[in-house]
Amino acid sequence: MIFKSPYPDVDIPNVSLTEYILEETQKFGDKPALIDGPSGRTITYAQLGGAIRLVASSLAKRGFGKGDVFAIYSPNIPEYAVAFHAVSLLGGVVTTVNPLYTAQELAHQLKDADAKYIVTISLFLENAKTAAAETGIEEIFTFDPVDGATPFATLLQSDGSLPEINIDPAEDLIVLPYSSGTTGYPKGVMLTHRNLVANLSQMAGITGIDLMNESDTIMGILPFFHIYGMVVIMNMSLAQGATVVTMPRFELEQFLELVQKHKITRVNLVPPILVGLAKHPIVDKYDLSSLIELFSGAAPLGQELANEVKNRIGCRVVQGYGLTETSPVTHVYNLTMTDTDKLSSVGPAIPNTEVMVIDVKTGEPVGHNANGEIWIRGPQVMKGYLNNPDATDATLDEDGWLHTGDIGYVDDDGFFYIVDRLKELIKYKGFQVAPAELEALLLSHPAIADVAVIPSPDEEAGEVPKAFVVLKAEATPEGIMEWVAERVSPQKKIRRVEFVDQVPKSLSGKILRRVLVEQERAKAGN
Repeated sequence: MIFKSPYPDVDIPNVSLTEYILEETQKFGDKPALIDGPSGRTITYAQLGGAIRLVASSLAKRGFGKGDVFAIYSPNIPEYAVAFHAVSLLGGVVTTVNPLYTAQELAHQLKDADAKYIVTISLFLENAKTAAAETGIEEIFTFDPVDGATPFATLLQSDGSLPEINIDPAEDLIVLPYSSGTTGYPKGVMLTHRNLVANLSQMAGITGIDLMNESDTIMGILPFFHIYGMVVIMNMSLAQGATVVTMPRFELEQFLELVQKHKITRVNLVPPILVGLAKHPIVDKYDLSSLIELFSGAAPLGQELANEVKNRIGCRVVQGYGLTETSPVTHVYNLTMTDTDKLSSVGPAIPNTEVMVIDVKTGEPVGHNANGEIWIRGPQVMKGYLNNPDATDATLDEDGWLHTGDIGYVDDDGFFYIVDRLKELIKYKGFQVAPAELEALLLSHPAIADVAVIPSPDEEAGEVPKAFVVLKAEATPEGIMEWVAERVSPQKKIRRVEFVDQVPKSLSGKILRRVLVEQERAKAGN
């Protein structure tokens, strides 16, 4: 059974993303487009369009052109959008990198994406240099001037002339974010101009609710390197003419100060931040009355937490669903379509989107109120994984259905619920952590004979990586956690270690993580 969106299909313009954005933003002139929260530095819509063209012109004169890859390794700042769209305007491809990545993790992504240039900030320059030395990076730029790199500001010194670029929106890539997909190591997700334009058009086509408009001031706290922040915050806000206040990293008190100062109307969050808004006493010290809506994504939001935040803040709390591989949005909660409180639902499918729920044992579609793997089909679905046809074939079938690896069901009203994950990823504060990657690292530890890594429930983070370790020499949990922490970015740290006599495995030798996950959940429930 195919569940179709309850909304009418929308027309998707056959244009590049930046053409789509700039066409919409011309009318906003001197209105602030992006404000740096900590400093107040502002880029207006008129300045944004001009800066994008100047930077694109400078990059073109350096020989950067269609199909070339440009890496952005930076926290959220206003210039992020300038770099992103300058590359897009030339038909280039942006690969967005987690700013917390180690040099080794960064090098892996730069190599796989075949990046030509990278822009970062001075704080991360040494990591960028180390990674660049192992890859094909030709030049390093920094948003803030520092010795040893080219200041990004020099790219604004240009005549603005641009070469003729022919972009095929349906085929040409615009961005290569990295995702662990349903399992395994991070892979480059090939997203086209049409994928992103489609998703922005689909969200604009949702009727009955207003996700965003030009009167809104949006908090840009979720990282722009992640598809959620990149599309739903940065690009959707610009397409709608809203103002984005950026934060380079989340600090609760500064977040509350900025909401009060800028009269923020909407914030896109993940459940761990909502926990703080529900429980931390400092929240009561700030005027948050400007908030209309808090939108949660990247991990399931429970009904109890949603109600707690709604009652404390006094604004709507809703959630949606999507994946990096779907650009990202596929579902959005719509409170006007139900008389019942369903805050734990991700809502119905957005326009132009079809969904199937597949029984994981029989492989057959099921109907209402039956659990199964969620499959998605629509114009926002990725082209595939870069340099990885096997992973692409395992995730995207010949009929265009994306197999999400998430378990859920649809109720009689067409509202979807995500209840579990078939895939083995750990969602730490909304970030994807692949168990296989951590297991491979841990097996190189001289005291470890065998290991399995699973998600362990955690109230603040949602889930944390926990290692079940079989020792062959003396070691302590603290020592193992410190050893891992020295080698990975913060979200990948092992937060819990339990020593065991053996790791449960199938006859074929595959780790039975599900057995450990069920044991862990049983403990958490006691």
